[in-house]
Amino acid sequence: MNRKQLLILLVLVLVLGGLGLLLHKKQADSFTATGNSNVGQKLLGTFPVNDVAHIEMKQGTNNLNLAKKDNLWRVGERKDYPANYSQIAEFLLKAQDLKVVQSEEVGPSQLPRLWLAPGNGTNAALVVDFKDKSDKTLKSLLLGKKHMKKSDRPSPYGEMGEEGWPDGRYVKLGDSPNVAVISEALVNIEPKPDQWLNKDFFKVEKVRPNEQLDSTKTSGLNNALSSPTFNDVATSATPEQLGLDKPTVLTLDTFEDFTYSLKVGQKTNDIYAMTVAVSAQLPKERTPGKDEKPEEKDKLDKEFKEKQKKVEEKLEQEKAYGKWTYLVSSWTLDPVLKERSQLLKEEPKKDQAKTGEPKTDANDPLAVPLPGLGDSGTPSPVAPK
Repeated sequence: MNRKQLLILLVLVLVLGGLGLLLHKKQADSFTATGNSNVGQKLLGTFPVNDVAHIEMKQGTNNLNLAKKDNLWRVGERKDYPANYSQIAEFLLKAQDLKVVQSEEVGPSQLPRLWLAPGNGTNAALVVDFKDKSDKTLKSLLLGKKHMKKSDRPSPYGEMGEEGWPDGRYVKLGDSPNVAVISEALVNIEPKPDQWLNKDFFKVEKVRPNEQLDSTKTSGLNNALSSPTFNDVATSATPEQLGLDKPTVLTLDTFEDFTYSLKVGQKTNDIYAMTVAVSAQLPKERTPGKDEKPEEKDKLDKEFKEKQKKVEEKLEQEKAYGKWTYLVSSWTLDPVLKERSQLLKEEPKKDQAKTGEPKTDANDPLAVPLPGLGDSGTPSPVAPK
C-alpha cells in the first residue's frame, strides 16, 4: 500500500467515524432533555413496591381494581376472579424502575394535548393509583399520550405508518406541574378487566369413554379440552340471557377418576357461556399386586402417594372454577358439542354382519344375475331345446 492509498484510507475512516458519531447522537436525541434536574432519576422516586396491595386504574368511564385478597391478587370487576400475578408483578417492577428522559413544566391548558387531563373527555389520562393494604395511596401516576419515534426511511404502509412506533410515553405525577417523558410506552397497561384475568383453566386428561367410540371422530374431543382457555368471566347477565337455563350438558370421565360436568348455553357471536363442575373419586390406598415383594411395595407405595398428592392438588384447584360463569370461544367448544351418535362407531349392516357380503337389491339391475350365470357367477346349465 503506497502513501496515497494510506491517506485515502485514513480519510474514509474519519468520515465513517464522524457519520457513526452523528447517528449515535441522533438516536440519543430521540428524547431531548431540557436540563431539568429530574432527568435520569426514577420517576416514582422511592417506591415501596412490596407494600402495594391495590392497583386502581381509571380512564374516562372505564375502571379496573386489582386487589390482593386472601394473599391472592383478584380482579374486582370480575367478581374477584384471580388475576394474572405475573402480569401484575411485571408492571410493578417496571413502574419501580421507570426513569425520566425529559421533563418540563406544562400549564393546565396544554394537558389535553398530551392526553394528561383527568376526567371523562376524549383522550383523558389513564390514572393509576398504587395503594397499600389500608387503601392509602402510595403513588398516583397519570399516563398520557405515547411518544412516537419517526423512521428515517419512508414507511411501506404510506401515511398510516408515518407516525412511526411508540418508544415512550408522556406521564405526570399526581399534582406535580411537570410533565415527563419515559422510555417505556406501557402499551399493555389498560383498564380492561378481561386482560388481567388469570387464564389458566381446567385440563381434561385421559378421557375414558363409556361407549365404543370412533377414534377418528373423537380426536378433536380428546384435544379440545386438554388445555382450554376462556375469553372473559360473565358478571351481571342472568342464566336466561346466557342460555344456561336450558343448557347442553357434557359429562366427561377420565382414567384418573375425575368427572367434568360442563353446562353450555347458546352460541352468541361465536361465544358460549359455560359453567364447569369438577369432582373425583380418588382411592385412598394402593391395591398391592399379587406376589409383590417388600422392596417393591415400599417403592410403589411411595410413588402412589406422590402421584395422589399431585392429583389432590389438581382437584382442589379445578373445583374452585365452579364459582364463576365463563365466556368461551366457539373454536374451543364446537369440537365437543356433538351428538352422541356422531361419535359412536357405525354398526355394520345386518346382512354384512351375517355373510360379510354387501346386501343385494332385486330392484337394482346390476344386482340381478346375468343370463347364463348362477348366483355364484359360474355358468349355469342350459335346458335342451
